[in-house]
Amino acid sequence: MKLPRWISAFAIAAMLGAAGPAYAHNDDRGAITHLMMATFDKPEAPLTVEPVTVYKDVAVAGWSQGEMGGRALLRKKENDWVLTLCSGDALKEAKSLQHFGLSAEEAEAMAKAVVEAEAKLDPVLVAKFATFDGVVMMDSEGNHPPAEGHGGEHKS
Repeated sequence: MKLPRWISAFAIAAMLGAAGPAYAHNDDRGAITHLMMATFDKPEAPLTVEPVTVYKDVAVAGWSQGEMGGRALLRKKENDWVLTLCSGDALKEAKSLQHFGLSAEEAEAMAKAVVEAEAKLDPVLVAKFATFDGVVMMDSEGNHPPAEGHGGEHKS
């Protein structure tokens, strides 16, 4: 049975409309990956960003660069994502996420989502995220002071 063209168009529009929030998360993930690549990627030390876990206006992105790795905490300010800090395993623990300013509900949801997202990755990559020692706070522009093997200048 062939449906009239307008019914098919309506069905497609309804499916796309229902998928709107997923597109928004994909846009956020893309914006976060772009920000991190623009900030830290170097020809001599390519950056990998995955997974990017978004919950409301907060995100945790896993990254690796050479033998180093870690996680970044980002916040959405107006319509832009800003790097807040870099750390290691602390960014998959609800207690630490609360310490970094998330509410108890946000911290629990984010910690669970990060662990679930990372469970889908190669364990060797996930192990790199734990190699980041301590916490490096970013300034209001998302930059951090230079650290060994990791540039602190924000490239535009």
